[in-house]
Parts: sequence; C-alpha cells; structure tokens
Amino acid sequence: MAGAKSHDYHILPPSIWPFIGSMSALVMASGGIMWMHKAAFGGYVFFAGLIGVLFTMFSWWSDVIREAHAGDHTPVVQLHLRYGMILFIASEVMFFVGWFWAWFDFSLFPVALELKDGATSIIEGPNSITHAAGIWPPKGLEVIDAFHLPLLNTLLLLCSGTTVTWAHHALLHGDRDGLKKGLWLTIILGAVFTSVQAYEYMHAPFPFKGINYGAAFFMATGFHGFHVLIGTIFLIVCLIRAYKGHFTPQQHFGFEAAAWYWHFVDVVWLFLFVVVYVWGGWGAPVHG
Repeated sequence: MAGAKSHDYHILPPSIWPFIGSMSALVMASGGIMWMHKAAFGGYVFFAGLIGVLFTMFSWWSDVIREAHAGDHTPVVQLHLRYGMILFIASEVMFFVGWFWAWFDFSLFPVALELKDGATSIIEGPNSITHAAGIWPPKGLEVIDAFHLPLLNTLLLLCSGTTVTWAHHALLHGDRDGLKKGLWLTIILGAVFTSVQAYEYMHAPFPFKGINYGAAFFMATGFHGFHVLIGTIFLIVCLIRAYKGHFTPQQHFGFEAAAWYWHFVDVVWLFLFVVVYVWGGWGAPVHG
C-alpha cells in the first residue's frame, strides 16, 4: 500500500506540550526574577509557572509512555532516546564542572576582602572569620568533619548504586520481584541521604552568604542534593510503573534512563566528597 510504513522511525503526531512547556518556563523565570526583586505577586507568578512546567512534564512523558505501549518505540527509536539521555547527562556534567571550577578558583587563589575599616573580617560579630590572601579554608573557620556525616552519605550512595544495578539486572532476567525490591531499597537509601544532608546543613558551622567558602560549599553540595531528590522521584515513578507491569526485558528505557541518572549522581558525589569535604577542608579545625 502507498501509505504503508517502510521505516523504523516513529513520526510524532502534533503536540501542544512543547508550546505549553516553553510558555510555563517563561512565566516561571519571569516570576522568579520578580520575586527576587521583591515585586508584587512575584512569588505567585513563579509558582504558577512551576505548576505549568510540572504539568507539562507529566503530560508529555505520559504521551511517551503511551507511544511505547503502542509499539512505536522501535529499536531505532530506543537508540535515539538513549542518545538524548546521554546528551542530557553530559549537559549536567558541565553544570557541575562550573561549580567545581568556582571551588578551585576560590581555594587556589583566595583573595582578602578589605572592609571600610581596613580589616579583613568578612563576617561581622564575635565569631568573625578572616579571609586572608593565601589561606583556604579562611582563617578562623571550622569545617564539617569529612569522615562523619559526609562519609555516611558516601556509603549510602554507593550502596544505592549497587541496589539500582541489582534492580536493573533483575529486570533483564525477568525477575520482577527483584526489580521492585531493588527499587525500594534505592529509594529508601536516597531518602536517607537527603535527610542526612538536611541535618548536616542545619548544623553547618559556617553561613551561606558573606564568605566564599560557604557560598561555594552550599551551591555545589546543594545542587547535588537537589539532583538526588529529582533522581529519587524518577525512581519512584519507575517503581509505580513496575507495579503496573510496564517494563519488559526488551523494552525498559524509562528505567534505564533513571538508572543512568542515579549513577551520575553517585559519581558526582564521590568528586564532591574528595574535593569539597576532604581536600577543601584539609588543615582547618573541624567543627565539634
């Protein structure tokens, strides 16, 4: 027949979600800028855009799942979905490269900040910290013990990497019970990691603002924590789909993408642990 499909590609039907998503992102960004400048209703505009973005993600990915169940995800389509995920993770790698770059710049080339009175104290009050040139961490600053909570979190993430790999291999061998157990354990470990990091932030001996060490520390580790939270949600969605019987040994890109993302989060944390916690706090007094 003249209209018969003679290729392995999936021609997408017209979709409204790219337009809705871009408009929602514009509203969210505009609201965020208004909020930071303390404009009226800035917060409401931001959250309205955020709701639009989340709704777009849910609806668009629901369409992708329906396409997979309809048999539209041929081996060629699955290959290009993997290419897309690889490029996304590569962009995330470069995102963290920026934070590592900032950390190395601050640590290798620390600069004294002179105040109006000629002092080098950059935190006013009795617990002042002196940021003298050539000293990192800043003089007078207590750092977080790398071999306490950060080491615990490292072990948690390493264990979660093994459990998500167990779930992946169970899926490949048709063991759906092992898939669910592996996902449950990974989600629990990710939630415990987030809780430990929140506790660590609550008891951090240095502030977020006013000092390069604090700003670089919280931005680098905080964005990683945000990625752990996103990855945990990603895995929860996979767990729900596993209970619905969505994945097969031959077709399970959604789970594979989640596993790749989780391993990426693991590797980034190992670099953060070594660079920020161990090397970045070397020689400084440890907070008791």
